Amino acid sequence: MIHRKLLKAIRVKPGSKVDLDDYDPGLHILPELEEFDKDELKSMASEKLRENVVELAEAQELLYASDVYSVLIVLQAMDAAGKDGTIKHVMSGVNPQGCQVFAFKKPSAEELDHNFLWRYMRALPERGRIGIFNRSYYEDVLVVKVHPEYLGKLPKGKVDESFWQKRYDDINRFERHLVRNGTIILKFFLNVSKGEQKRRFLERLENPEKHWKFSEADLAERDWWKDYRKAFEDCFSATSTKWAPWHIIPADHKWAARALVSGVIAKEVKDLDLEPPPLTPERKKALAQAKKKLMSE
Repeated sequence: MIHRKLLKAIRVKPGSKVDLDDYDPGLHILPELEEFDKDELKSMASEKLRENVVELAEAQELLYASDVYSVLIVLQAMDAAGKDGTIKHVMSGVNPQGCQVFAFKKPSAEELDHNFLWRYMRALPERGRIGIFNRSYYEDVLVVKVHPEYLGKLPKGKVDESFWQKRYDDINRFERHLVRNGTIILKFFLNVSKGEQKRRFLERLENPEKHWKFSEADLAERDWWKDYRKAFEDCFSATSTKWAPWHIIPADHKWAARALVSGVIAKEVKDLDLEPPPLTPERKKALAQAKKKLMSE
């Protein structure tokens, strides 16, 4: 799981005003880590990831068996921050039957004919399961805030700061409703630097095996870097709540990001302190009869 000091360093305090300059995308998370070099930190992170994957697999079994809670993991980031790889590595030990992943693309005509939360509501995990949103309803206060021409059909009204505040309020109420009904919401922003994003884009362009990962649209969005940064800061300030806080994860080193994300998830699921469902007298009797029948063969 994750150390308490690390958790405090990456978790956005509810009600605080976020400045991403205060969150290093590299390795300078805590002063205590300064004594280790990069190779030592990478080794430590790799070991922690392995431990977290095992703990999460055990905790997920109880989550599935108890059938009381669900877990919603929200991943947001700039392009090339490592969302797909994080999902692959962090969830590598989880039973696929108890996990579902949704990557939300451009909304369809049907989706635009509903409120902005509708398509995400349909994909929420049921009790006992872990659901991962690779991008989420937060796109509607991030991408759409940077590009308001994507807003689609709206009642008449001015799109100003009060409009966005109302959207933040809608999200906060939506998440509070989910939490009250047994959904644990874990929100992560993979904080990659502009320099590291450039390096990863160039790697995709220079390596033929990674050409498929490169999109000209991603490069075009890079021109809006400052606008996205401001949109993320506004979003975190408005929507990091006691019931669903944001975690700003340093993502310039993928191994560090994966260790931190896995640590938070493993901790939060284990902290539910779940147990297998209790057996009724009738069920105990049925199991005893089944055992007796098998032993008599």
